Amino acid sequence: MPEIQKIRTFLWFDNNAEEAVNFYVSIFKNSKILDVTRYEDAGPDLDETVIVCEFQLEGQQFMALNGGPLFKFTEAISLMVTCESQEEVDDLWEKLTSDGGAPSQCGWLKDKFGLSWQIVPTALGELLSDPDPARAKRVMGAMLQMSKIEIAELQRAYDGL
Repeated sequence: MPEIQKIRTFLWFDNNAEEAVNFYVSIFKNSKILDVTRYEDAGPDLDETVIVCEFQLEGQQFMALNGGPLFKFTEAISLMVTCESQEEVDDLWEKLTSDGGAPSQCGWLKDKFGLSWQIVPTALGELLSDPDPARAKRVMGAMLQMSKIEIAELQRAYDGL
């Protein structure tokens, strides 16, 4: 068993935690399933439904629970992914919005399980932190008009084009 991370994100799913975990692990390179606990492990005559999955995405540990329909995800919590290139933004955006996911604004999206993500290029932070307030303001204005963040468009705004 790997070392347990002191603080982990715990995700409550209705009944598709295993499907979600497999989906997330397939998208991120440095990812793996760490442990799966099924109802059958809790005693005889129980089915093979997952109770809890422990998994890792890009080195961060998570837990996923099949907790039933009582609670749903909201945009009040999201997972933010920092991307080094437009290619990485595009790839994650396409994968996370596939099969029923939905784009939102300013780099936010919901995946097919209803979990909110922010797909943010590092260039955004760099351009927004420029000491010239006019440049930073143009970048912010451009970003506020976007769904998926486009680095080239941010750069054009930064340059005043």
